[in-house]
Amino acid sequence: MDKAMHRGWFTSRGFRLSYLDSAPGDLDRPVILFIHGFPDTAEMWLPQMERLHAQGYRCIASDTLGCGESVMAPRLTHYNATCIAGDNIALLDELGIKQAHLVGHDWGAAIAWLVAGHFPSRVRKLCVLSVGHPMAYARAGMDQKLKAWYIVFFLFAGIAETLLMGDGRLSFRHVFRSHPDIESVISRLSAPGRLTAALRIYRASLPTVLLKPQPRIKADTLGVFSEADAFLVSSQMKNSGQWIDGRWKAEMIRGGHWIPLEQPDWVNETLTRWFMH
Repeated sequence: MDKAMHRGWFTSRGFRLSYLDSAPGDLDRPVILFIHGFPDTAEMWLPQMERLHAQGYRCIASDTLGCGESVMAPRLTHYNATCIAGDNIALLDELGIKQAHLVGHDWGAAIAWLVAGHFPSRVRKLCVLSVGHPMAYARAGMDQKLKAWYIVFFLFAGIAETLLMGDGRLSFRHVFRSHPDIESVISRLSAPGRLTAALRIYRASLPTVLLKPQPRIKADTLGVFSEADAFLVSSQMKNSGQWIDGRWKAEMIRGGHWIPLEQPDWVNETLTRWFMH
């Protein structure tokens, strides 16, 4: 990790959670809050944080509950995505930040939608990568359900953990072979309890996030989707505009699912344009 990036901790719901901060204590810079998805951590955003910090922003990235340097919680219900959205608001409160731009990828995008929907006054502009508004995702049709087969697999606690860490067709190396840093992911999630903790957001969130109505979005929103995403269809992002009251823009990029890791320079340029105009 870049030595210039400060790691801090805060408490939310009684849990000690970790975050990265490019300009600790600086309340004059506009803030961008980054939220990672599965199976990543806050450190996935370092190229974006370094670039946007140089552009004058204070960049903060949270390690969601059970991930990165954040503690693991004992109960499945603790990992509900709505609760994790609240953790990110608790982080802003801890740092005295009233409003921030928001960027999320994968589950981090889903959490970003929830933050923007449930706490609209705290979000200036929103950028979501890969995952569309929960209401659009839930209505994306059979093609999306077929691409999301792995989610059903993840729901089998114990079985999923064993197979993911193996060498077969349901292993990390096979299912997520397109991840640019899969060996580091496997090494990190081999620590006791860490894989289960990372998977619990799926197990705790699907009924409450996808089967219940979610708020409309007031913030101006940029949705980015990739043409060769193995896990998501484009319609779940393109149709997200139906749930946005602010300005809406959707952009397609060539490549696969892990947009910030695969094409960091493109993401840096895109975020710079979006937040500066």
